[in-house]
Amino acid sequence: MQYAQTVEKPLTQVKSKADLRKELDVSGKWTVAQVEALFALSFNELMLKAQETHKAYFPEGDVELATLLSIKTGGCPEDCAYCPQAARYDTDVKAEKLMGLEEVLEAAKAAKAAGSNRFCMGAAWREPKDRDIEKVTAMIKGVKALGLETCATLGMLEAKQAQALSDAGLDFYNHNLDTSEDFYRSVISTRDYQDRLDTISHVRSAGMSVCCGGIVGMGESREQRAAFLTRLANLSPYPESVPINHLVPVAGTPLADQKPLDPLEFVRTIAVARITMPQARVRLSAGRQELGRAVQAMCFLAGANSIFYGEQLLTTANPEAEQDRALLTELGLKTKQSCKTEVLV
Repeated sequence: MQYAQTVEKPLTQVKSKADLRKELDVSGKWTVAQVEALFALSFNELMLKAQETHKAYFPEGDVELATLLSIKTGGCPEDCAYCPQAARYDTDVKAEKLMGLEEVLEAAKAAKAAGSNRFCMGAAWREPKDRDIEKVTAMIKGVKALGLETCATLGMLEAKQAQALSDAGLDFYNHNLDTSEDFYRSVISTRDYQDRLDTISHVRSAGMSVCCGGIVGMGESREQRAAFLTRLANLSPYPESVPINHLVPVAGTPLADQKPLDPLEFVRTIAVARITMPQARVRLSAGRQELGRAVQAMCFLAGANSIFYGEQLLTTANPEAEQDRALLTELGLKTKQSCKTEVLV
């Protein structure tokens, strides 16, 4: 028996930005209850909504490649329970001095040659001193001259320090909220949640784009994950880059024995971030190696469109560049070619 082919409309049409705004109310403020309702959707329905949003705002579907270099490792005076760079914890991370300019530029050249669009410089400081800012601004100018986007994460900033970084040409400043405000004290006691919000405000006022996300799997509840994403989404504007880290338990830190977050819950978190912050680059950050290829593939399906790229991520391992390239090729995903900063207005 032969079956005649019929031409029918696809079961699902990709929704327009206007439809998504109407349905999801992304033009207004999100409530924790609304974000919890997204988490509670069936997995397939949540993934569909995330895909519709992703296709509407990123029709090219490209993936941004970012490289993170620790320019000053260890010796941090803070007590972040997840961090092996805290001086008070007995880990394998040793305190080191700030890297020299030429060493940083060589690393940036290698990152560009490997295909990275953005070069991020991280220093384990509670807050930088003015003399530190002077050294970092030289690094920023040097990396910018190579044609890369620049990002830095140096701890808390004063307004004048943020302006100095902006004047040097820094495109992005990373300062994570880490988690929800009510869970924050379970993880950190050496700075307040408001301190983080103040730094983000200084960055915006100085004219830089914001990179701000957090870590999931630290023992928080789903409601607290929803509250964390709600706070991010309600920043005005929300961050251009949203790194979502999966906790990597490190021996010697208070969270060394933390039970891993269910992988599907991590994928849900990526999907909800995509829906609530539709124009942001949602970045798979720490913990990708532990997630494995299949979960990473689901995260890309859920709307992740940026990764930290390279062998090392501050002090934890990261999938090697060749492995990342192979996975992206297998999934048929293109990489972002432009180094032009995407800014939300």
